[in-house]
Amino acid sequence: MSASDHRAARDGFRWDEVDLLAYKETGAAPFRAVTRQILFADPVLSCELRYFEVAPGGHTTLERHAHAHGVTILTGRGRCLVGETIHEIGPHDLVTVPPWTWHQFRAAAAEKLGFLCMVNVERDRPALPTDQELADLRRDPAIAAFLDGRAA
Repeated sequence: MSASDHRAARDGFRWDEVDLLAYKETGAAPFRAVTRQILFADPVLSCELRYFEVAPGGHTTLERHAHAHGVTILTGRGRCLVGETIHEIGPHDLVTVPPWTWHQFRAAAAEKLGFLCMVNVERDRPALPTDQELADLRRDPAIAAFLDGRAA
């Protein structure tokens, strides 16, 4: 990304001089149909603002880490898991993901989900659930249904 102080918006939640990137390396963690764009990454700000887009029926990785997230939904509908709570989400909703909290975002089957996410520029790497942690989460039937991409 260049150091330009202005990046014009384009159709389809794209911006000039902002690369459309893969969400993560293939095989690094389980996810489906997600892209990301880094809109701002400036050490003076000490944060990074990213735009993620999850295709219909897609989802981000189930993960947790030491850093927090601030998320604003821009377009589409879906659900998110934060800790042990599932939230219906839509345009203009705000989601806070506290440190060391399991979280995942899922787009509705019929529409993409686009959201801004602010995190620290310097941050730790995500941790995936162990088999035991995943089994513990799945003890709640609603969370199991969420993780399987179906309604509870």
